[in-house]
Amino acid sequence: MTVVLVVVLAMTLAIAVATLVLAYRSRGGRPPDGPRGAAGSSRPQEDFVPDDVEDELRRTQDELRRARQLVNLAETLDLDEVLARVLQSASVLADADAAAVILFEEGDHPVVKAMNLSAEEALPLLGGWHQEATPRAMTVRYRPPAQGASATNSIHIGALLPLTSEQETPVGTLGVFWRRQVSEPSEEQVGAIEELAAMAGRALENARRFHELFELSVRDPLTGLYNRHYFHETLALEVKRAHRYDRRLALIFFDIDDFKAINEEVLHLGGDAVLAEVAQRLRSVVRGADLPCRVGGDEFAVLLPESSIEEARLLFERLQLAVQGQPVGPVPTLRVSAGIAELGRDDDSTSLFSRVDQALYRAKRAGKGTVVAADEGIE
Repeated sequence: MTVVLVVVLAMTLAIAVATLVLAYRSRGGRPPDGPRGAAGSSRPQEDFVPDDVEDELRRTQDELRRARQLVNLAETLDLDEVLARVLQSASVLADADAAAVILFEEGDHPVVKAMNLSAEEALPLLGGWHQEATPRAMTVRYRPPAQGASATNSIHIGALLPLTSEQETPVGTLGVFWRRQVSEPSEEQVGAIEELAAMAGRALENARRFHELFELSVRDPLTGLYNRHYFHETLALEVKRAHRYDRRLALIFFDIDDFKAINEEVLHLGGDAVLAEVAQRLRSVVRGADLPCRVGGDEFAVLLPESSIEEARLLFERLQLAVQGQPVGPVPTLRVSAGIAELGRDDDSTSLFSRVDQALYRAKRAGKGTVVAADEGIE
């Protein structure tokens, strides 16, 4: 609401100033202290605008620019997008050569995002600063390397600002930096980035909370893997993407052999421990682009973008080794069976999942610890 009011007021002021300028020009641009076209005037009659009006117009344009940057932050709740907009806005408002943000994470390494800087460069520039309670900018001068290419491209001066939540809790630090030789950021630049930092802290905290809530909604609470709903939703999107760009897509669908008997033997708490451990070992073998999910009960799926059925087979073999290599919770020996499939030209998400489901069914009938490829024989 505050940002909207800023925009409305700034636009109203801009219209008023522009109207005043037009009014002066429509009267022939008469200066306040003399007749039209008086001797000694260095400007043409038709272009004369009083200095105070020009100054006001410039200030209004600056306010509009600042308002646009602030509105930018309120348009999304995606954390990466908010970070990118904070960096871009800070660089624009301060006329800086680079910008960086460090976000504090409880119990984890801090998150570092930078623009025109690498994370390795940004972390020492930001990480050692101890914030004060007052959300004011602090100017820092850096000593460049003695010589070499890095000396000519190094950071010479920076302005650091604390980012705080609405409850004044520290969220992180924002820094803007200049590689070119500048004296000090102006008061207008400092005011602009302080205003940005005040809103950025709240925007980042809101985005982080939204991200946490989203993760809770798509994660299985027992295993921490993606849940059934998210799996089917993502499967449909990945199938469409693979068809659109002519990319490969593979799918693994597996479950734990004799899990019903295991559950009866070790009871439900023991069964939950088995599921959680299988999920942990699954996470240890998947690649960064793969999507491991708990589809339901003791059933798991892995979506492999841009992968062939052979790559799916190799991944399942790694999983078998991880599961069978040592006891899983209270169970000394555990095996898993799977169906694997690759997206066909005529497949949609429903038909692809149906084929891999049938392959798993055939694997279960063939025995334990077995993998079957859709449309192929038992292996």
